[in-house]
Amino acid sequence: MTALADKARLLRSLHVPGDPLVLVNVWDAVSAKVVAAVPGVKAIATASHSISDAHGVADGGGLGLDGALDAARVIIDAVQLPVTVDFEKGYGADDGEVERSVTRLIDVGAAGLNIEDSIGAARDGLFDIPTAARRVAAARSAAEGAGVPLVINARVDTLIGGGDWPEARERGNAYLAAGADVIFMFGLDTEDKVKRAIDELDGPLSVIAGASSIPLTRLAELGVCRISFGGRPLALAMAHLQIAAAQLTALGRYPSDLGFDYS
Repeated sequence: MTALADKARLLRSLHVPGDPLVLVNVWDAVSAKVVAAVPGVKAIATASHSISDAHGVADGGGLGLDGALDAARVIIDAVQLPVTVDFEKGYGADDGEVERSVTRLIDVGAAGLNIEDSIGAARDGLFDIPTAARRVAAARSAAEGAGVPLVINARVDTLIGGGDWPEARERGNAYLAAGADVIFMFGLDTEDKVKRAIDELDGPLSVIAGASSIPLTRLAELGVCRISFGGRPLALAMAHLQIAAAQLTALGRYPSDLGFDYS
């Protein structure tokens, strides 16, 4: 576990407010290798939605624990960089199961994970705050038991589920107190919301971005420490694939990227 512990420490060190870790989420071995080969990329992150889509199952636990671990292993084994895994709700009905599942995730080589507080795939409710915090604590306990300083990116879904700011802040700080390293808060769609989160959370902030989000340079200026994109990199790849398919089917010109070496 020494090498993995080193990777986890490296991953944690990359979370610098103002100089954020940018993670272009991947879904399989090939996408992981392609992203890892880009100069400046320092770590790899999976996206559960993309992995689920690639396997033809629903996001939100559709793969099951064994399937999720297999998918993580394939990606981890494909690259040398630290890999943080979108582990959805922790794959456990209770704290003990979450701890055992996270222990298995560490065993396949994960240096970090995301754990979310939504109960269902459709975000039809959240675990209550004490329960969600205990699940974060269970992940930290698994990491301590394995001797790996796993980077826990705890997701707060309050704002996208119709909840209010005081609850979102309370959840974020409760997760930090339970052992999270970073708070991944959804629904921060304005600069004022990002500023407020940075000011009122007791730890660093992670956000998700897309085509219409606050510019990356501005997120850095505001003090965000981590930016990811969820399933959007898969959408980007699929958009290019569909355009190329239409061009080729119409007997058009060969797209120049048809010769891209992804090996």
